[in-house]
Order: sequence, then C-alpha cells, then structure tokens
Amino acid sequence: MTTGAQCMCSFGTAPSTINVTSQVKVLMEKKPVATILDCQPYVNIAPFAMCTSLANPAVASATAAALGVLTPQPCTMVPAGTWTPAQATVLAGGSPCLTNDCRLMCALGMGTISVTTPGQTKILNQ
Repeated sequence: MTTGAQCMCSFGTAPSTINVTSQVKVLMEKKPVATILDCQPYVNIAPFAMCTSLANPAVASATAAALGVLTPQPCTMVPAGTWTPAQATVLAGGSPCLTNDCRLMCALGMGTISVTTPGQTKILNQ
C-alpha cells in the first residue's frame, strides 16, 4: 500500500484515501509506503462521509428521533488501535507494512475498515 490507497468502512457511505505520514524514506512508484501506524483519523484517513451504524451514538440518537428510520450522521472515525494483522517480516521505516489483508476497527461505530485499492500497480516479490 502507498499514499493514495483507497479504503472503505463497512458502515461508511463513501471511500477514503490513505495519506502516509508514518515514514517517508521507503517509496514504491515514488510514493511513501503505508505502515500499520497510518491510522490517525483526519491525518491518515479522512472520514467515510456518513456513518450508518446504530452502534454510533449520534446515529442511534438521530434514528430514535426519526421514530426508528435509520438516519446516518457524519463519520467521526475513532480507530481502535492500529491496522491488524501486522506483516512483521516486511518493514518500512521500522514498522510493519500495510497489506491487503489488514483491517482497522472503528471503536465508535464498530465498523471494519479495509483497503479496497492499494495505491500502486507494481507488486513486490518476497
């Protein structure tokens, strides 16, 4: 994964892109390689437009006020840790690289964030 990779939350209404800030020395196709530390909301990952999870208090409140009609609210992602599972054998800047099988949980809406487009076209052989 590199800067520009796209990701999606299972309860979001629009994709987001990853902005790598964890390291800048390891590049692929002239873009920084993402690590599991690139998980800060609004810094590494922009909001996913609207949240549709009833586990999100704002969505639950708005839905209750609308007499049970699901009422999405703006995404305010709260990562529950870093991306997992970590691929500890491939490091960039001393941290495990972000891979296709990595997931990030949102502690607020309980959504699962996954990478949908890697941001690069070349694949490295290990």
